[in-house]
Amino acid sequence: MSDPVRWGFLGAGMIAREALGPAVHAADGAVLHAAGARDVARARALGPARAHGDYDAVLADADVEAVYVALSNEQHLPWTLAALEAGKHVLCEKPLGLTAAEVDRMAEAAGDLLVVEASWYRWHPRVRLTQQRLAEIGAVRHVAAGFTFAGQLEGNYRLEPGRGGGALYDVGCYAVSACLWAVGEGLPADVVARSELGPSGVDLDTRAILRWESGAEAEVHAGISTGEGQWLVITGERGELELRDAPYTSWKDDATELWVSDGRGTERVPVAATDAYRLMVEEVSSAIRGREGWTLPLEESRQTAAVLDAAFASAAADGAPVVPRQAPSLTRLCRWR
Repeated sequence: MSDPVRWGFLGAGMIAREALGPAVHAADGAVLHAAGARDVARARALGPARAHGDYDAVLADADVEAVYVALSNEQHLPWTLAALEAGKHVLCEKPLGLTAAEVDRMAEAAGDLLVVEASWYRWHPRVRLTQQRLAEIGAVRHVAAGFTFAGQLEGNYRLEPGRGGGALYDVGCYAVSACLWAVGEGLPADVVARSELGPSGVDLDTRAILRWESGAEAEVHAGISTGEGQWLVITGERGELELRDAPYTSWKDDATELWVSDGRGTERVPVAATDAYRLMVEEVSSAIRGREGWTLPLEESRQTAAVLDAAFASAAADGAPVVPRQAPSLTRLCRWR
């Protein structure tokens, strides 16, 4: 693509270093123009044209058109708002906001600028194929979605409640978002959840049930102190779809499969390995240029945040059902579909 979008990075952590930085360098229609980090050497290591020792310098750079926010969860809101104030489009790491109210603030501040949650698995061809084949299984009646792992988290922000730590924010957002697009009926009527809390107060393991007025139901499991596991099984009136082999983290070296069952047999549909990070960068960049390019609708990010809000509230109330809060207005949320 001629006239590539000039990207600026806020943060130079592992995802920026190993995934988004290489993705921008490899993408058509994008260049890594600037990067900022507390350690300028880490910013320089990403390979930008300009490296800075702070984030404000990236936002002050008039040549930067779009910003990728690669910071810990509690910093997503303030730096997204600062980037929008500076007139930059924003691609922000997941979860976009720690609450639905935070996403509402971003939507209000965006105006004609693009704000996209970098929930990169949504750009994977297998997810798009699954969405295309949902009609084959009829109305979705049940979804089982989970993402768990057991990592070494000592000293990690994932154990700090003030920094947006915990299982729901870290991996539950993937499973919740999958349930929402699979059912396709907007917010559930209520959410019931229970959590196992760690010494710091973050949820180490959360299980939630999402229930819709139609009778559809989804089971979500998120854990950061349990065994390794990822699953997504969508059951409809006439069949079932299952994303095999790490549905939320399949990356550029991972060939995967979609299993489609109709009660008589199972079709195993191969999906070639792909770099969904690169696809995300290319499509967001194309959309910024006013060309064809899919972006995760802000409305869907807001729905995920609202369900997480309800899950936290239900768990705090010993599993009492909680109704997710609707958006005050969908006008801005739908602008950048």
